[in-house]
Amino acid sequence: MAAILSVAPVVLMTLLIGLRGVAAMRTTSDFLVASRRVSPLLNSAAVSGEYLSAASFLGVSGLVVKDGVGALWYPVGFTAGYLAMLALVAAPMRRSGALTVPDFAEARLASPALRRIAAVVVLVIGTLYLVPQFRTAGLVLSAVGGTPYWVGVVIAGTAVSATLALGGMRAATYVQAFQFALKLVLFIVPAIWLLMQAGAENRHAALHPVEFTHFAHETTVSFEVAVTLEITAPTATRAPDGSVHVLPRGDLVMPGGRSLVFLPGTAVPGVRGDAPLGSSGWQRPLLDLDGAGYPLLGTWAVLLATMLGTMGLPHVLMRFHTSPDGRAARRTAAITVGLLGVFYLFPGIYGLLGRVLAPELYLSGATDTVVVALPSRVDGGWAGSLFTALLTAGAFAAFLATSLGLLLAVSGAIAHDLLRGGLRQLRLTVVLAAAVMVLLALPSTRLDAGVLVTWGFTVAASTFCPLLVLGIWWQKLTAAGAISGVLAGLLSSSGSIITALFEPPLDGWLAILVAQPAPWSVPLAFAIMIVVSLRGRPPSWSTAAMLRLHLDERPPRGPKPVHSTSPGHRSSTVRRIARRLNR
Repeated sequence: MAAILSVAPVVLMTLLIGLRGVAAMRTTSDFLVASRRVSPLLNSAAVSGEYLSAASFLGVSGLVVKDGVGALWYPVGFTAGYLAMLALVAAPMRRSGALTVPDFAEARLASPALRRIAAVVVLVIGTLYLVPQFRTAGLVLSAVGGTPYWVGVVIAGTAVSATLALGGMRAATYVQAFQFALKLVLFIVPAIWLLMQAGAENRHAALHPVEFTHFAHETTVSFEVAVTLEITAPTATRAPDGSVHVLPRGDLVMPGGRSLVFLPGTAVPGVRGDAPLGSSGWQRPLLDLDGAGYPLLGTWAVLLATMLGTMGLPHVLMRFHTSPDGRAARRTAAITVGLLGVFYLFPGIYGLLGRVLAPELYLSGATDTVVVALPSRVDGGWAGSLFTALLTAGAFAAFLATSLGLLLAVSGAIAHDLLRGGLRQLRLTVVLAAAVMVLLALPSTRLDAGVLVTWGFTVAASTFCPLLVLGIWWQKLTAAGAISGVLAGLLSSSGSIITALFEPPLDGWLAILVAQPAPWSVPLAFAIMIVVSLRGRPPSWSTAAMLRLHLDERPPRGPKPVHSTSPGHRSSTVRRIARRLNR
């Protein structure tokens, strides 16, 4: 009940703030891009609120508990992606005049087929990213408040769909900006309180890890998700009736919803695919994915997926279309980098303290809940309960803020890009898409939210990143080249992800490249786009299309008005194109 009460104000505020967008909802542009009137400061707060999802608020700390300090490379990739977006994508995307990424694809290359393919890619990315948000909402409420898993999933789906259907992008903007401020406060203040309450001994243990090998006292481990335990020595456990059972050596598959009580002094089992807590591998500042033994390759695979994927996330790119002009879009991206940098200073605190204070979460596979589990471990009184409620509210704000943008992108891809519907169809599509995502999230408890989100980034990096970079900066890109490259990136990354779901018996570098295909799927998409485009000829109007992306919309301020298309006010690329045309 306490968990429900802690998230109720967040859900209520989401709906109330969302009502501000109802009065301005008259056209498709109002619904999808808020009539392009969002200021850079408000927009950057909304982008940050949208981007700080369950994977950021809970997932990064959980990955530190599970995979070690190397997991801190994830936020490095997330934030670095905005630097690439700032330099290469933000302003030209706004100048294109498009409402969505598929809109941009058709506007740049005049290909309805490319628009439809891009819409399908949006649906794939949106599903991989949206299902973990609803899944983690269910897990957090279940772990903190003891509610059934489906309750959190349904609450999140209902709040998000109702807010969007009522107010569209304008409602999402106000809600996400408010929730970013809420998440920042509700993440930083508890982190500082935890450091103060944990005590000198626990702080020292967090900074000087020792491998977790034996249970110091009787410990109950509740398995929220299915995991495979590796029993390396006979392990004593206590049954519900008080009798003692000894688990033999070997693998033990623990289904979700079960519990084990380990007796003091028994050896801690390993978890298949995870580095032992506090071991040398856990302390290594690189990612040894699934224990494959190639930490540098694993780290680069995650960095490429997160950095280049950020540049291609459809719900983030839609945010830049809400800016008044290209300069405002670039300013939005710059401010966002600073806001995200502040937030990502703190997940490591929760992860390192979680290894010391809640090591059983490593065994149960529920490391995503370490943030909300920690307050009760350092204070069993009202203060611990208060901070647990605050962190639960912040986590739910993370689910809602990210889900708003993702659901809007998915609905736009269906109703605007595939079916070419109007405002009524967009509102109906929001509700139907949310219902489908809820149904997909209900059986997804065993899937790792961080892995699913990273796969979403991988698909974005393999499809939209090449399309945007070449479409904006390479005049010779053709529709055939873009279609071939996007399809190659989509099929290669999706095929690799589907293969990884079946857990084939692979090891070494091959296992990494199947689980995280960005190191080969992204270059493949770029190469195919370039080769196919070079075999054809760009249309005669491609130069004009490029100029529109790079020319400043507004003349510079000064005593003498100067036309904004003069060579002195163009980017270096545009100057070269203009000189070539004047010859």
